[in-house]
Amino acid sequence: MPQDLSEANERYAGLVDRFCTMLEAERNASPHTVRSYRADLASYGSWADRAGVDPLGATHREVRGYLSELDRAAYSRRTINRHLSALRSFFRWAVARGHAESDPVSVLQGPKAAKRLPRVISAAEMAKLLGAYAGSDEPEDMRNKAILEFLYACGARVSETSDLLACDVDFDLKQAKVFGKGGKERIIPLHDLAVDSMRTYAWIARPALLGGKECPHFFVSTRGNKMTTDALRKMFKKSLLLAGLDASLSPHDMRHTFATDLLEGGADLRSVQEMLGHARLSTTQIYTHVSPARLKSEHHRAHPRG
Repeated sequence: MPQDLSEANERYAGLVDRFCTMLEAERNASPHTVRSYRADLASYGSWADRAGVDPLGATHREVRGYLSELDRAAYSRRTINRHLSALRSFFRWAVARGHAESDPVSVLQGPKAAKRLPRVISAAEMAKLLGAYAGSDEPEDMRNKAILEFLYACGARVSETSDLLACDVDFDLKQAKVFGKGGKERIIPLHDLAVDSMRTYAWIARPALLGGKECPHFFVSTRGNKMTTDALRKMFKKSLLLAGLDASLSPHDMRHTFATDLLEGGADLRSVQEMLGHARLSTTQIYTHVSPARLKSEHHRAHPRG
């Protein structure tokens, strides 16, 4: 490899580190988001190394060649667009800070992603999932039940659940304060069943899990530490297995189900937007398309011959 290209690759790797640090410090990006950016930018760097391309001086045609390689490798449209989005954010930052002379990505468009409706957990499946730990007085099981009830009660993201502080749960007002993307704060209501489960966990199971330790976070591990997002996802998979449900379901499907059930129950779109923490109403509107039963109901109610 030519010396100048080797130096260019090292410089690029260093800038990726600085960019990811910026995401954490200035944009308050979650660890999961930062990991995703780092992995996607590292993928581009590896391609540039193999192709003999200066990663910071690539042309738009060369970057298009990278995207074509991802396509040939059978990456999904959504994944390719995610890689492109990471490069777009990186080069925008690099040009603004004077680390790159031009942005080869700004003129590129990714493949049009196929529209995919949110996956929704049925009422029967939800009942099985929420009942997976019924009757157990084991501290870990009581915690798991509280987590599942919390996820379904308010549609919180996994990262928001992991970061939930004990001081931000108000049982008297039946609400919790979470911090969403970009550190945006929102207050979300909790129904009685969730409050009961979370209060039981907080008063009985949480002290047992802490074992005398102190932790500001509401949901804690068996070692008394904050429940990480990875630990929450593992717990969710374990719960699916225990309930005899499809292992491909995810905690985010609980969020989808929460939104869908609210709309089917008559909640207005803007209220659901606020509870989900969506910046744009258009993001929430996808949930208006997932329920044929709701469409039939509205047709029957509104049509003169319904």
